[in-house]
Order: sequence, then C-alpha cells, then structure tokens
Amino acid sequence: MQVTETAADGLKREFTITVPAGDLEQEITRRLGEIGRQVRLPGFRPGKVPMQILRTRFGPSVRGEVLQSTLQASSAEAISERKLRPALPPKVDIVSADEGADLEYKMAIELLPEIPEPSFAELDIERLVVEVPEEEVDGAIERIAEQQRKSEVVERPAENGDILIVDLEGRIGEQEIPGAGGKDRQIVLGAGSSIPGFEDQLVGASAGEQRRVRVTFPADYAVADLAGKDADFEVDVKEVHRRSPIAIDDELGQAVGLENLAELRQELRQRLQRDYDAASRLRLKRSLLDKLAEGHDFPVPPGMVDLEFDNIWRQYQAQGEPPPAVAGAEATPAVGEVGAEATPAITDGDAVPTAAGPGQNDEAARAEYRRLAERRVRLGLLLAEVGRKNNITVTPDEVNQAITREARRHAGYERHVLDFYRQNPGAIDTLRAPIFEDKVIDFIVELAKIGERKITPRELLAMPDPAGEVALPS
Repeated sequence: MQVTETAADGLKREFTITVPAGDLEQEITRRLGEIGRQVRLPGFRPGKVPMQILRTRFGPSVRGEVLQSTLQASSAEAISERKLRPALPPKVDIVSADEGADLEYKMAIELLPEIPEPSFAELDIERLVVEVPEEEVDGAIERIAEQQRKSEVVERPAENGDILIVDLEGRIGEQEIPGAGGKDRQIVLGAGSSIPGFEDQLVGASAGEQRRVRVTFPADYAVADLAGKDADFEVDVKEVHRRSPIAIDDELGQAVGLENLAELRQELRQRLQRDYDAASRLRLKRSLLDKLAEGHDFPVPPGMVDLEFDNIWRQYQAQGEPPPAVAGAEATPAVGEVGAEATPAITDGDAVPTAAGPGQNDEAARAEYRRLAERRVRLGLLLAEVGRKNNITVTPDEVNQAITREARRHAGYERHVLDFYRQNPGAIDTLRAPIFEDKVIDFIVELAKIGERKITPRELLAMPDPAGEVALPS
C-alpha cells in the first residue's frame, strides 16, 4: 500500500492511497476459496467446485465486498501509521478500481486540534448558596394541606369556600363554547375564576337547582376568540360540599406516606434545597463554560461546526423562531471513530440568538448561529480532552441508571423505553454524553477557585435564566 499526502491546510489533510492489484486479487481468491468450501452446486462435490466457475458465479459480488473492506482497512491503517486523530470519519473518493488494476482513491480527513493544557487553578468562579427559609417550607406544607383537605355533602345553599359539583354548558349566542362544558365538574366558590363574576352568581345555589350565569370574557382573555364576548352558562347544581378546616398535624404527614409532620417538613425542605442547588449549579456551570470559552481560542474542525450549525438551523427553520435552549439544542457531533473519545453534548444553556423568522435577515441569523455552533464544538472538544487526559469515564452502572430514569419519565411505557435503548445502542450516547460532561465539570470545579455568596431564594429567582442568555466567543 502506498500513501501520499497531497494537501495540508489547517486541520484538513488529503491523501492519495494506492493498493496493488495483486493484493486485491489475493484477497478475492482467498474469499472465493472460502465460498468454494461451503457452497453446494449441482454436479460438483462439496469443496470441488472449480475456481473459474466460482469466479463466474460469485466474482462480482466478492470483488465488491473486497473493495469495501480494503477501503476501510487501508484508510484505518494509513491513519494509524501516521498517528492521526480524525475529528470525523474520512471522506473517500475512488479514482480507479478497474478489474486487474490497482485500487487508487483519495482520502480527505479533518483532524482534532492540539488543545492547550488548561490551568483550572486560575479560574475564578462564584457559587451561589441558598438556604431554604422556614416560611417557604410552611407555604409548601399549607399547599399540601389544601390538597388533602376533605369535604362532605351538605343540604344547604352554597357559600364561599364550598365546592359545587355541576353539569354545565356554555354558549355565545347560539354557538356552544368548545371545552367550556362538562359533566360532574368541580367549582370551588371563592377560589377566583378567570371570568369575573362567574362564581359570584353561584353563591346561594342549592343541590338540584339550575342557574343561568351571564358573564363577559375579559378583553385580555387567553382565548382570543372569546375575549370581550358575552356568554351564557347553563349550570345544573348536583351537590354542595362543605370543606373541612385545614389541618396541619401528624395526620397530614401520614396522608402523604410519611411518619409525621416533622418528617414531612424535613422532606419538603430537602426537596426545595435540591431545587435551589440545581439552579445554583446551572449558573455555576454556565459561568465556568463562559470562562473556558473566553480563555481558549484554538481552531476547530470545520466539518464538526457544520454539523452543529445544521442541527441549530434545522430547528430554526422548522419552528420559525429561535429553538429552545435545552441541552445545548443538540449534542455536539462525535469526535470520530478511530481511537477518539466522543465529544460530550454541551448543555451550557446557550440560547440560539434571537433573530427574525426564516427568510427575514437569514444571513445575520446564520452568522450568529455559526458562532454559537463553533463555541459549542470548541467547548465540547475541550471537555472531551480534559476527560481523556484525566481518565474520566462513564460507567455501565451510570448509563443503566440514566436509562432507568428515562423509563420512569414515561409511566406506563417503561418496557418500551428499555427495549428502545436495548435495540438502539447509538441512542445511549445521548444519555452518556451529559453524564460525561457533568463529571468533567465536577472535576474542573474541584480545581478552580470557587467563591461562595449567600443569597435569598428571591434573589436567585430574580436573576436572568442562564438558558435565556447568549455568550458568544469574542
């Protein structure tokens, strides 16, 4: 095999590779010999079929198989011998593959860049610390107590605070309002209706009574077709329920499967703390990735940027608006198949920059999205390199736990989810990538300078959502 480098431009390399015709013929003959020992043809004993007949019968298909396997093996050997690290699978263009002639083809590849060794000790990042106030725990307990509040049927006119069980039908003129009617609907008097005056007209109603309620939908009503219009509701009152007083005691804890009120309070405090810790971590992670993006400006493979850009642009065109900033919109493309780690999905909360819809100022949108794609690829390569050099891996147990969590998110379809991942190993990469990314982030955080600042929940929630910000490299 002869390999000649014909072009080198940045991270791009091109080679011309020639495989001698004799090597191809030798492999074709070997493969036909294997077939001859197994095939059964009329008039010939097993293993005694003449080679000429085998060539006539199976030669074209075997030659095609040998050419394909030779392309794969020779390109991999050329990459290995030169210790190249491809960013993406090589592109192959056959120049000559005539029978009896040498196989000659061109191979174009993009290489992974040399990534500078980061100095994480110089990173200065702030971690926001939130302690759950007791009044917030009290509020959560009150909401649970309200949900657990019991009621009983009473034989008297309805009062504010009561629950009515009704059948109702709404109309605007002669036209029935879709979705406004129903059987055995519950109406809590005094809870506040989105239609002013609706509940007020039901105070004093008794079981078995039918009332006509006339209302005007607010001008800013969520359903535009109803906004500002007059409507009539026919309400058949079937039952009046009086709600028991709210009880906050040990029985409330037991009603939700815990031992007592103290255990319920502790459970709620921990749950709220986890939520605030997750919000704080998201901001810490975004700050860390912004610092890394600012401090590293190495070249990135254009093909990887193209793939990431295409992912973003497809969402933009499909939705007619910037795609949502979830999990970095799409996983960053895999680094390559020849001895390289997979690049993690960059879930840095980057929103796609706001721009006009498709067809309106598309060139400006394309430029912004390409810068975003380049940032994501660069961060993905950097994190992948940190993980590779520090032997950070995702264990099978961690992947299985992620699959289990995903299955639990689809109640009633757990088996389908498990079968999907079992039958589609490639889909597991979408679960493995964020796990790997989080482990690398945790590793970096341990080495960085982390300052802590205590803030209140109100201050944390008042901060701009990291998923709504855009931080592009300068």
